[in-house]
Amino acid sequence: MAEPASALQLLTPEGALNTEDASAAEYLPLVEELGDDLLKAFYRDMVIIRRFDVEAANLQRQGEMGLWVPSMGQEAAQVGSGHAARPQDHIFPAYREHSIGMIRGLDVLDIIRMLRGVTHGGWNPVETGNFHLYTLVIGSQTLHATGYAQGIVLDGLSGTGDPDVDQAVIVYFGDGATSQGDVSEALTFAASWQTPQVFFLENNHWAISVPVTTQSRTPLYLRGGGFGVPSIQVDGNDVLASYLVSRRMLDEARSGKGPQLIEALTYRIGAHTSSDDPTKYRAAEELEDWGARDPITRYETWLRSRGEGEAFFSDVAAEAEDFAADIRRRTLALAPPPAESMFAHVYAEQHPEMDAQRAWLADYEASLEAGA
Repeated sequence: MAEPASALQLLTPEGALNTEDASAAEYLPLVEELGDDLLKAFYRDMVIIRRFDVEAANLQRQGEMGLWVPSMGQEAAQVGSGHAARPQDHIFPAYREHSIGMIRGLDVLDIIRMLRGVTHGGWNPVETGNFHLYTLVIGSQTLHATGYAQGIVLDGLSGTGDPDVDQAVIVYFGDGATSQGDVSEALTFAASWQTPQVFFLENNHWAISVPVTTQSRTPLYLRGGGFGVPSIQVDGNDVLASYLVSRRMLDEARSGKGPQLIEALTYRIGAHTSSDDPTKYRAAEELEDWGARDPITRYETWLRSRGEGEAFFSDVAAEAEDFAADIRRRTLALAPPPAESMFAHVYAEQHPEMDAQRAWLADYEASLEAGA
């Protein structure tokens, strides 16, 4: 299965720089400018989050969570774009952007806590590098992101020329979400307001059991142009392309050039969620074909070709195992929250209705203890 000719690719599936594609020529010199620390961080983050993903899926199967949402296969699209955002930017995820949360400082145990049902929301974006909450309502996060980006415009926090002040928003959504009206509405308002945001479309080729070829008869990135939003299609399994294109488009959004759209062609190696069985609708040959384009394998091959030694890869593998073991230990130690916590943060200020309900619950629990 060949990549569409329109998809920008800097790193081939074989792990070599793509010097044959004229569209890649302007980006290849930028690759050489990336520091070793960042290049190593790309690999480390992809490996660790995949190991976390596997461990979390195992924990779900063992009854520790009601649901798990895997991200296996989509690491390059997420890690590359996640590193492209600046600290002042705001990230609006869908529900499988685990690596981006980790990059922004989220303790990924909070994702498990949410799916285990021991938290009332997940996390505070102020404390997690402006990484906003997961959104299970398909596509609605694009409207949340656009509304926030409108606020940035009204506050004059984009297009100032000061890179330490200018802000942008990046919102993640899948190919299935493009069939939702919310996404079209978000693109409409973003174009009208010229909001400082990037729409990052992770085209993983399957909206649960419906293939993208059924969802759209044309490449999805072309939809952006219909709204007046500059768009590009990239190889989503190429972490270098994901990073450099995202960095450029976020810079343009911050500078006042309006919204941008990136379609990252990737593949959902695992199930849509732990409640899904993709073998019922997906051909084994397709999975094998995309498995050969694994984003971590190709990037490791390239790093080795640059002279990266075995010690680095061994250290990352050991770190990933330690990370997974720590997640398992802390997951098994999770306890349900106190029942009265459900009354906190319902209103910004103390509210008599909440006080009454809290008192009723306390009396009810006391009656049960007395009856015992």
